[in-house]
Amino acid sequence: MTRRALVLTQEAAGHWFRRSLPAHVFTAPLEGDPEVAENAEAAARWRMSGGDWRGFLASYCASFVAVMLFIA
Repeated sequence: MTRRALVLTQEAAGHWFRRSLPAHVFTAPLEGDPEVAENAEAAARWRMSGGDWRGFLASYCASFVAVMLFIA
């Protein structure tokens, strides 16, 4: 007797957990969904610009040099 899964699998998904998820998880969200617009706006706010990276690297390098001078 063959054993059959209770849930149909998504064959295109390579990982075992993704294969176990139902097919409706992989469908695209609806256009009128307000949550999609909110998520896009939040992602744009959290995106780091060039000035953010420069400030991060400057503070990282300064603290690294200070710790190395303290150790030495």
